[in-house]
Amino acid sequence: MARIPKELVDHIIQTADIVEVVGDFVQLKRKGQNLWAPCPFHNEKSPSFSVNPAKSLYKCFGCGKAGGVVQFVMDVEGTSYVEALKYLAKKYAIEIQEEEKTPQQQLEQNERDSQFIVSDFAKNHYHRLLLNSEEGMSIGYGYLKERGLNLSTIQTFELGYSLDAWDDLMKAAETAGFDKKYLEKTGLTVIRTDDQGKDTGRRYDRFRGRVMFPIHNISGRVVGFGARTLKRDDKMAKYLNSPESEIYHKSDVLYGLFQARQAIRTQEVCYLVEGYLDVLSLYQGGIKNVVASSGTSLTEGQIRLIKRYSDNVTVLYDGDAAGIKASLRGTDLLLEGGLNVRVVLFPDGDDPDSYIRKVGDQRFTEYIETKSQDFISFKTTLVAREASGDPVKKAEAIRDVLHSIAKVPDAIKRQVFLQQTSGIFGIDEQVLITEYNKLVKSPGAAAKPSGPPDNRGNYGNGAGSANSGFPPSSNPRSAPSPRPMTDEEEAEMLMYGGAEAAAALQGMSAGFPSGAAQKEEEEDLPDMLKVCEREVLRLLVLYAPREVEEEISVAAYLLGQLDEAPLKTPLFAEMWEICRQELLAGRFPDARLLAQNEREDIRQLITDLATERYEISPNWRTKEIYVFNEVDLPKLACDNAVLRLNKVHVQRELDRAMDRLRLPGLDDVEMFEILGNIKNLKLLDNQLAGMLGTVIPRGT
Repeated sequence: MARIPKELVDHIIQTADIVEVVGDFVQLKRKGQNLWAPCPFHNEKSPSFSVNPAKSLYKCFGCGKAGGVVQFVMDVEGTSYVEALKYLAKKYAIEIQEEEKTPQQQLEQNERDSQFIVSDFAKNHYHRLLLNSEEGMSIGYGYLKERGLNLSTIQTFELGYSLDAWDDLMKAAETAGFDKKYLEKTGLTVIRTDDQGKDTGRRYDRFRGRVMFPIHNISGRVVGFGARTLKRDDKMAKYLNSPESEIYHKSDVLYGLFQARQAIRTQEVCYLVEGYLDVLSLYQGGIKNVVASSGTSLTEGQIRLIKRYSDNVTVLYDGDAAGIKASLRGTDLLLEGGLNVRVVLFPDGDDPDSYIRKVGDQRFTEYIETKSQDFISFKTTLVAREASGDPVKKAEAIRDVLHSIAKVPDAIKRQVFLQQTSGIFGIDEQVLITEYNKLVKSPGAAAKPSGPPDNRGNYGNGAGSANSGFPPSSNPRSAPSPRPMTDEEEAEMLMYGGAEAAAALQGMSAGFPSGAAQKEEEEDLPDMLKVCEREVLRLLVLYAPREVEEEISVAAYLLGQLDEAPLKTPLFAEMWEICRQELLAGRFPDARLLAQNEREDIRQLITDLATERYEISPNWRTKEIYVFNEVDLPKLACDNAVLRLNKVHVQRELDRAMDRLRLPGLDDVEMFEILGNIKNLKLLDNQLAGMLGTVIPRGT
């Protein structure tokens, strides 16, 4: 994948008007310097979503979503960084000339584009046949109408029909000028072979006489098809899906997600069903936040897709005992992925599609709201009922439930689930805890502990135990190896930071403390130090080019007043260094560009520094009430921030000196040295307090 030159990326970001971009999705109203609207990412009545046009940033003070104009497009459309840039470039008529590709890269891109184009042609062909051909109308449209689907739903999901002919699509594609090899690569046509597997030269359409369900990727492009036969033939598969191809990977696609993504985000829950018709019937019934695994086992890729839009998923199970047991295994993956999982079970013989057609939209919605229960309780009750009266089956059922509990990342939830399981099975909770700890210690277990052994067992202290702070899958000391990046991810990450940015994506340090280590280090720092460091960093980011004195900028002034690496909070220190490097390169740090950083924690920090929920009322000025304005007095703001930071450092040193004074075994020389240091530190602390105006220095 070719890269977009950094200069062009900066031009797109500088050109894009965040008010116009956000205004395409929500209705903004001005209030003070900012514009406000109900958040497009979650349900709310009072607007808490703010857009700052001066800094080109947005932030929701309800759900916490924040960032710049590129991040907004990524969030609202569910696109990648590069796709968001292309969206903005198209909106503002900016031509993107990507850096030159190698011949191999160009060939691969052409191959993928050709497969997308031929798939789109097939989708349009099938859709046209459904609505305009005699066979399509009588058989395909008649079937969909019988299943209760209206024309609006059919058009929204672009449903179609394939004629019961061997080469209808193939002839139409060839007439339109498509190369037959792309029909073969996407699986739209099949190559006939002889008994030795050799190509006979004959081709035929894969889909014939079937209702067609186009499968879209998250960007809305057709990547494959699901097809249902309407013939009563036991030898013929009821559903036939496109084979894997360069553009279609079943494990990374969820049917209906393109249509449902906005509703999932705003409703803050994703309903997961099994089949195409389940999705269509629920969507038509007003439940638009619904997707399907399309009859395949749930995969980690599909779980990551759901998690991009919501942490909450409700699985709608058919009332079929055999199907439920098969689905339980896939649902464990949802728990392991850190999702909050709930379950709804329909009456025996019903699935979501049949049940909503039976009881109607309103009663269906009421049913899933009242019958929803957390997955662990559901599974525990189910397996306990099946094992009733059989001690051997009961023991196996308990271990099965413990396997699921071990996949829950949240320690408190694990403890609650253990208590619930104890009550349902009628077994002592401590026995369950003991068995749980055996499970997480066993080789190959879902949650393998890595903490030191302890005579109370892992439940009490060990990492990965039932009440530990780390989920089994995210324990920093036993984390799995990072997955390889795709070409698209590598290109995006290299956009700004080269190999270091790619390393950051994979969780490697790139010169700074990683994830858990950084968190532990931050926890050791006092809150007041973080507050003071944040204020210094805020002034640097927001007012870098503003002059504090003639020809002396805020950035130069702060760098001159403080050491080269003055901040101790790891993320703040990293941001300080990024700003310092910008200045060394002859550029001032720009909050608009910094807010587009590929790392979420940096984007969030920049947005937090640059946005405030409240503004000073202009009425205060009419009443001649003096309010300190850092914009007009940047030197005073910088001096106060530096003095406060230095004062906190002095107070920390004073605390350390007092701790040393309490150490046993000090001789007189050591004690006098420490006392002298304490005296000097107290004097310096008083001087700093006097300069800040928080105390009156002696002698005044």
